[in-house]
Amino acid sequence: MSAPPSTPLLDRVRIPADLRNFSAEQLKQLADELRAETIHAVSQTGGHLGASLGVVELTVAIHAVFDTPHDRLIWDVGHQAYPHKILTGRRDRIRTLRQGGGLSGFTRRSESEYDPFGAAHSSTSISAGLGMAVARDLKGEERQVIAVIGDGAMSAGMAYEAMNNAGASNANLIVILNDNDMSIAPPVGAMSAYLSRLISSRPFLNLRDLMARLAKRFPGPLERAAKRADEYARGLLTGGTLFEELGFYYVGPIDGHDLDHLLPVLRNLRDTDHQGPILLHVVTKKGKGYPPAEASADKYHGVVKFNVITGEQQKAPPGPPSFTKVFANALIAEAEADERIVAINAAMPSGTGLDLFGKKFPKRTFDVGIAEQHAVTFAAGMATEGMKPFCAIYSTFLQRAYDQVVHDVVLQSLPVRFAMDRAGLVGADGATHAGAYDIAYLGCLPNMVLMAASDEAELMHMVATAAQIDDRPSAFRYPRGEGFGVELPARGTPLEIGKGRIVKEGTTVAILSYGARLREALKAAEELGARGLSTTVADARFAKPLDTALVERLAREHAVLITIEEGSIGGFGSFVLQHLAWKGLLENGLKVRPMTLPDRLIEHDSPKKQYDDAGLNAAHIVATAVAALGADAKALPARA
Repeated sequence: MSAPPSTPLLDRVRIPADLRNFSAEQLKQLADELRAETIHAVSQTGGHLGASLGVVELTVAIHAVFDTPHDRLIWDVGHQAYPHKILTGRRDRIRTLRQGGGLSGFTRRSESEYDPFGAAHSSTSISAGLGMAVARDLKGEERQVIAVIGDGAMSAGMAYEAMNNAGASNANLIVILNDNDMSIAPPVGAMSAYLSRLISSRPFLNLRDLMARLAKRFPGPLERAAKRADEYARGLLTGGTLFEELGFYYVGPIDGHDLDHLLPVLRNLRDTDHQGPILLHVVTKKGKGYPPAEASADKYHGVVKFNVITGEQQKAPPGPPSFTKVFANALIAEAEADERIVAINAAMPSGTGLDLFGKKFPKRTFDVGIAEQHAVTFAAGMATEGMKPFCAIYSTFLQRAYDQVVHDVVLQSLPVRFAMDRAGLVGADGATHAGAYDIAYLGCLPNMVLMAASDEAELMHMVATAAQIDDRPSAFRYPRGEGFGVELPARGTPLEIGKGRIVKEGTTVAILSYGARLREALKAAEELGARGLSTTVADARFAKPLDTALVERLAREHAVLITIEEGSIGGFGSFVLQHLAWKGLLENGLKVRPMTLPDRLIEHDSPKKQYDDAGLNAAHIVATAVAALGADAKALPARA
């Protein structure tokens, strides 16, 4: 472990107000020290390093110029907020980042008054900032509102909706576009192309030369865009084109790593009498100032602990493949057999495993950018034409496209297949990324086939099952991280729709597991068996359609029925209880105990500790069964 860097100026900063006595030269040194401190801290904790390194100078400049926290500073997504946290009274805790009981990896209102809006999902900052600006005006207060948003986040429809509203409202709002030409993956879409062309200009170039330069830099396929180079060029000279049309006063682009540029521009924006929203276009480099990050394909977007000197990340000992990789390989196997299978993701090719699928089938892989709503309806359109779309979106991000799932897929019974990674609790990203609600929000939809994989082999079978479902939508969920090491087939085998399986036979207690708690259920069964409580363990496989025959059998043949799932109240356990109630199977002494995530948010920690907190590990299952049996359990002798 390397020694902390020397930071004489940063040591003098407790809160941003301390920056406002520094000279421009001191602020430059401070930025260098802040970058070194950020690198060292993240080397010990892991986290989202690249984005934070890209905004070091911008962070220093904003806090030096504006009166935060009185002035509101909103960071979109929050990946880039580590330098902000260091400068806002949290430096002493920065090496607890993403650790149990430590600082969140994102901005969080409960953590600091300098975090006026909690983030983690993309493209929310302009909407939130406009809301704050309008509230300010209604209350007759005086403060600046600054929303920082990346070019990747700007690709989402919500950002355009917010800009359109801001322009129409004429509210005073400063939006800083942090254009680093890269979100998590290389950006896609027309917006990215437009921004990257903007920065190729120089103010002193004449119009003709500028047009020529722009035209030459357009990719060959973008002939239509090249033909409009004249329009773009004129827009550059008069300011902003698209943003001006939306009602913003456009400033830029400027170098986001040059404090000599940033400081006077920000002061001018702070002091301007201009009425209405302003957009400052700042060009930065993700991973700036740390050579290993700059040389990396993802610019060290998300890293584990690493060696500061070499940049080498600590690799875990070889283990089973991740569920994500198993999904990717399973989908590849299905796509090799069926040319109608296509894969769609929303700016998360590596996170969803579709980078692997894309290498094999580049023409059948579609990254639509940060646009989950579009991804779902895009998939629906493909389904109408006989293709077999697999829409791979994290459970927590699919929430953003819920209306599209309902209206564009379910109401039309279109066979879109939803692959939901990060099901259940996810560790260091905490509640923002937890897949807690999909069983409930998809399970209530008519005609939806809903599956959950108990291990990586089951995941392969569910991919194969989804590929065969051609008359209705389907979804399958699986957890983050590596699998359990079970033997994997070359290709999955389609499951019988709506049929679970008995994994272990018993007589007194029945544990019906939906998803990846099956291993914990089997551990609990062993412990209960040692206490003299014979236990059945079943893998439901399907929440919809529910295996009603299996549920009824477990209810009739056991004294206690426990359901367990990695999801919220209102999910699988509710479906089981609903069926049992209608069948009158709750009226003859059966004790039913649904085990779900508690009705509260689970803080970031290791997944094991999170599930301990949630009460969903083996020991909790045992305690639930024993408590349900009460005196009956105490009467049974423990086995030797």
